[in-house]
Amino acid sequence: MRKFLLAAWLLPLAVTANVQADTAIVNKAASWAASLQLNDAAKTLRVQQAIATHLTAVKDWHNDHPANVIPDGINPANGNKLSELDKQVIICSSQPKTVHENLMTALKADLDSVQVALVLDKYTVGKVAFTLNGYRAIVPDLTAKEEAEIVKNLVQAREQAIDYKSMKEISAIFEIYKTKCEQYLNNNGRNWRQLFKAYVDKVKTEKEAAKNNNKNR
Repeated sequence: MRKFLLAAWLLPLAVTANVQADTAIVNKAASWAASLQLNDAAKTLRVQQAIATHLTAVKDWHNDHPANVIPDGINPANGNKLSELDKQVIICSSQPKTVHENLMTALKADLDSVQVALVLDKYTVGKVAFTLNGYRAIVPDLTAKEEAEIVKNLVQAREQAIDYKSMKEISAIFEIYKTKCEQYLNNNGRNWRQLFKAYVDKVKTEKEAAKNNNKNR
C-alpha cells in the first residue's frame, strides 16, 4: 500500500517534469530557428519542427535507457573501469541512426551549409570555435594544414555530439576528437605535452604578474 501511495504521489511530479522538459524543447527549437533570420515563416517552422523532433527523440532515448543497463566492464582504450558517463555514452550511441539522419535531411532541405553549421553550434554551445581558439593559443605557430585537420575533427565531433542530451556527454564526444587532434600534432613533428605545459606555465606567469601589478597599485 505504501509503495502504491508513493507511486501515486510521485506520478504528478513526473508528469510535470515531462511537460516542463517538452516546453523547454519547443522554446529552444523556436529560438534556434528564429536566430537564423530566414525571413520565411514556413521554412522557419519546418526547421523548428525538425529540431524539436530531434531534441525530443534524443531526450526520450536518454531517459528510457539509463546507464545501468550497460554491465560493468573496462574501457578497451585505456583499461579503466567503465564510468557512468562511459556507459551513458555507449547506450546513447545505440539509438537508431534515423534520429540523426532525419534531422540532417530536414535541415539540409531548407538551409545552406553555413546555416546548418549554425544550428549544430547551438546544440554544442559553440564548442568548435571555442576549442579551435584553444589550439591556436596553445600552438601559436599552428600551420594552415594543421588547423584544417583540427577543424575537420572538431566539425565531425560537433555533428556526432548533437545526438547526446547532456553537456557532459557532448563534451565526452569532443574529447574523442580532441585526442585525435593531439595525436595528429604528435605524428607531425609536434610534442603536445610540451606545448600544453608551456601554455599552462605562460598563463600562470601572466596571472602572477597581473596579481602583483594589482598589489602594487
